[in-house]
Amino acid sequence: MNGKTMRGLRAAALTGTLLLSAAHAFAADPIKLGVLEDQSGDFAAATIGKVHAIQLAAEEINKAGGIDGRPLELVIYDTQSDNTRYQEFMRRVLQRDKVDAVFAGFSSASREAYRPIVNQFDGLAFYNNQYEGGVCDANMIVTGAVPEQQFSTLIPWMMEKYGKKVYTLAADYNFGQISAEWVRNIVKENGGEMVGEDFIPLGVSQFSQNIQNIQKAKPDFVVTLLVGTAQASYYEQAASANVDLPMASSVNVGQGYEHKRFKPPSLKDMYVTTNYIEEIDTPKSKEFVAKFKAKFPDEPYVNQEAENSYLAVYLYKQMVERAKSTKRDDLRKEIAKGDVCMDAPEGKVCLDPKSQHMSHTIYLAKVGADHSITFPKVWEDIKPYWLGEAGCDLTKSDPSAQYTPSNPPPKN
Repeated sequence: MNGKTMRGLRAAALTGTLLLSAAHAFAADPIKLGVLEDQSGDFAAATIGKVHAIQLAAEEINKAGGIDGRPLELVIYDTQSDNTRYQEFMRRVLQRDKVDAVFAGFSSASREAYRPIVNQFDGLAFYNNQYEGGVCDANMIVTGAVPEQQFSTLIPWMMEKYGKKVYTLAADYNFGQISAEWVRNIVKENGGEMVGEDFIPLGVSQFSQNIQNIQKAKPDFVVTLLVGTAQASYYEQAASANVDLPMASSVNVGQGYEHKRFKPPSLKDMYVTTNYIEEIDTPKSKEFVAKFKAKFPDEPYVNQEAENSYLAVYLYKQMVERAKSTKRDDLRKEIAKGDVCMDAPEGKVCLDPKSQHMSHTIYLAKVGADHSITFPKVWEDIKPYWLGEAGCDLTKSDPSAQYTPSNPPPKN
């Protein structure tokens, strides 16, 4: 076991101790939540806020009396953007630490690395991330946005405003591949043309050939589905090469706050569909950001994954208190009622019983030349409809599978 792993284990033990030290007045045993997130590695910029948001929610809940009189204890491990660590620590929290639920994962590759282990031990995992959609698994609750919420709003809007020739740059793994399939289908349905697609391996940071491809294809806009610190290098390189094209994304700004990390105007005219970013100007959002930054003053940005993680802890609290139980099947009975909802910082959200995914308010965020944010359009209560319509119904069966538009669930 290397030094980073040991530091992660010490951090986990310390976090649990700190939360319980504030909860000595509680008579009942704690409810334990495993937190497996990347606090270091390629994805850390987008994910450290998830850990902080869970800590904030747990602290608030404990100060207010816990969950049915029981304190929350967090068992936190740094997965270091390493899928083998997700597998190692998922086994650890389920077998040794005996957590009641796990909050885990940024990339889809990490989720698919640990998901069979959650199924093996019949655990309950919250995936609090925007992703490519399609997971129909009773052991998973997804609080992040999915393609039918982000692309079915974004792509037609961009085509109407800028034109119908589209070029996609996507990370070369299941997130990028499946997301690009969604884009391809929506472009076709709306009478558009894909003039190019490039799939970029994770960790790649040089884009000169891709930039040449884009300039030759002359699209009306570019869909960027790039993830991680390395791939984010594209934006400054494209700006330096004078690729003056509008961009559309389901991941940028809302996750990696590139508009804050890179100098203007490298993200000029980027449009992102996101369920939350800190610039949302509502009382609920302002209150959330103020609390978050008061507790974590060094946090550079409150992103959508932080909000997804924060609300997930409160949804878990609601389900446990309603069910009077932490057992997965008892919680799923509450979800099946169709009214597990809350007023989150983004607006009202609800869990869909068929897919165990979440409805969202979707904000179209535009990045200006000075990297300021405006919101040309807001769509309220966009439901995660595709899985249910395609044939996933976790109230009736549990295939524990991931589906795509070209490989939908079998019809019953």
